[in-house]
Amino acid sequence: MFAVACNSGGVRRNPGKTYVPDMVYSQAYDAYTKGPVEGEPTSLKPVQGTIARGHALPTHLTKNDTTQYYALKSPYKFTEQELAQGKLHYDIHCGICHGQKLDGQGPLFTSGKFAAMPANLKGENYINMPEGKMYYAIMYGKNVMGSYASQLKEHERWKVIAYIKKVQSENGGAPFTMLAEAGSGSTAVAPAPATADTAKAPGTAH
Repeated sequence: MFAVACNSGGVRRNPGKTYVPDMVYSQAYDAYTKGPVEGEPTSLKPVQGTIARGHALPTHLTKNDTTQYYALKSPYKFTEQELAQGKLHYDIHCGICHGQKLDGQGPLFTSGKFAAMPANLKGENYINMPEGKMYYAIMYGKNVMGSYASQLKEHERWKVIAYIKKVQSENGGAPFTMLAEAGSGSTAVAPAPATADTAKAPGTAH
């Protein structure tokens, strides 16, 4: 018979080998300083007139920056297929309150669960609501409406707004301007800068 004993209570003292240490212990670089290639910064600014992926909405804006939010314009033009996707997102996340016809007659209201009627997005107070004001309401909520920032990604939020603006344009609202040219995918365009005039457009969220 043989007797086997564990060393030091079974605690391994040898750390073993480290393979590909350049991946395990990667070297950090400061942004906008010289990187691995001599003279090249580690973080490059977007080409002038373009928008960095994932940064179509200025990331420096906060909940208190309402004036800048309200002045935002959609950084995208959408295809008909993407507008259909916007309708799908609207039906899932918005139609339950605002109604599939955008008339505020969603099932949560018509069932009697809410005493106050949700916003009629085809009503005079909302038919020409600025795109940025809609985006702000989706991001942070308004009144009894909660935030949908976690349910809808940035691109999806603009799709929903594009669908709403298209329906509004067919019901007396301003002409629809978010349609991409035939044969092209969604295109990013530079967002309009915030101005005091555009921030004062009529309408309130929800």
